[in-house]
Amino acid sequence: MCFPAPLVEATLIRRYKRFLADVMFSDGRQTTVYCPNTGSMRCCAEPGSRIWLLKSDNPKRKYAYTWELVEPEPGHLACIHSVRANALVAQAIETQSIAELKNYSLIAREVRYGEENSRADLLLAGPKGNCYVEIKSVTLHRGQGVGLFPDAVSTRGTRHLRELQRVVSMGEEALLIFCVQHTAITHVSPAWKIDPVYAKTLGQAVESGVGVLAYGTDINVQEMVLSRSVDFALEPPVTTFKTRV
Repeated sequence: MCFPAPLVEATLIRRYKRFLADVMFSDGRQTTVYCPNTGSMRCCAEPGSRIWLLKSDNPKRKYAYTWELVEPEPGHLACIHSVRANALVAQAIETQSIAELKNYSLIAREVRYGEENSRADLLLAGPKGNCYVEIKSVTLHRGQGVGLFPDAVSTRGTRHLRELQRVVSMGEEALLIFCVQHTAITHVSPAWKIDPVYAKTLGQAVESGVGVLAYGTDINVQEMVLSRSVDFALEPPVTTFKTRV
């Protein structure tokens, strides 16, 4: 997935009010930009970080720039635009880049379903019928390649897990895909200390038959590609993780 226009490098001054950030360009100019992320952005919003912005030509926009990428640690990039995860996964399914889903085809996006007024990110047609898919962007790197989700308490995420369990109980398929948008992350687990309710519900969902996949993303300032399978575990100690080349 290519960015629709060249990204502009800047330095993060601060992120605030969740959806706003102040940045400084190389020539010293400062401006406020839109931050498309509802989470805490732990480890991805440190003042002084190098970031990359996408400029819109829409004159009606209040903020011309959207924050897309950050360098959270030397040599690595993360995409903080969480909705990009949906497009990445959809593209990977359409190009059959996800090995486990090569026999599935994309029917629709943002499909209403369930008993709690939810929307499935994707609806797929599979060998056994419909498959409802929820996609979550992972950017919180705990160190040693370990990525955690969520990075803040997510009642919405827990609701989605309940809905997926209901889908399975009705005889259809349900799948949770962790889209890792941080190049240092090689393993994904629920963030038990941040949101134990979500972590516990995820365990119940897995036990009920909800599938879980985790895929990593190659990221540069021109494009992002969902490229590799990433290990997932409900409660893996860091010391048990195997090294991935």
